[in-house]
Amino acid sequence: MNEKPPVLDPKLQTSDDPRCIPITLDAPIEEGDAIAYPTYTAEEHETWRIMYARQRALLPTHACQEFLDGMAQLKFPDDRIPALRDVSRELDKATGWTLARSPGLLHEKDFFELLARRVFPSTDYIRPRTELDYTPAPDLFHDIFGHCPMITLPAFANFYQRIGQAAAKAEGDVRVGLVRIYWFTVEFGLVHQNGKDLIYGNGIASSFAEAKNSLTDAVEKRPFIPDKVAQQPYDIWHMQPILFVIDSFEHLEQSFDDWARRNGLVK
Repeated sequence: MNEKPPVLDPKLQTSDDPRCIPITLDAPIEEGDAIAYPTYTAEEHETWRIMYARQRALLPTHACQEFLDGMAQLKFPDDRIPALRDVSRELDKATGWTLARSPGLLHEKDFFELLARRVFPSTDYIRPRTELDYTPAPDLFHDIFGHCPMITLPAFANFYQRIGQAAAKAEGDVRVGLVRIYWFTVEFGLVHQNGKDLIYGNGIASSFAEAKNSLTDAVEKRPFIPDKVAQQPYDIWHMQPILFVIDSFEHLEQSFDDWARRNGLVK
């Protein structure tokens, strides 16, 4: 299961967990090569090793080729937590994106403003061992392992930036719709390839339980039609019972742009 998204659907439950309270930035945050590498404990490195090993073993049969190619390109170490600055350099070479060190769950305004200029905010702390299968809060495994492989793909990287740009103008029901599109693509998207549905959404890719569940008959798969996705509520606290399937990442980029233009969010 996935962490709380940057913007909440108004119908979602709330949490008293302080890690899930959005933070408003009052100063610039470190980006790219300026991001320092923290001192992690041996247990924290071991948490990364456990989670990385089991996702790496599972995803070759569950994730799309673009996600797997992104993993290979980013060269994640299997025995220690990667440095954000190293991942940022690889993203910059691939698609002109960089990383910023986020202090936690960002307020939606700050989050989308960073996306709009091709900067992905990542935490640099890892979940406790008691939350291997699910954590309600952001952590670096979700952010780095889950998000970054797809950002190496130009079509997805462009779509992700467009999400951030569109958010600057989205209000009311249109903003709720935008959040739902974000959830059912970036976080929980599937793509149809080689005759089967495969994972690209980072919330599934970074979760052992969701990755195993997402491709079973327990989940209803629907074609990705932005107007319909924008009307579909979701619940972050349970396994996702409904997922949407794109035909290709070019399809995702173009269909989102068409929806955003119809709703006056982009030119």
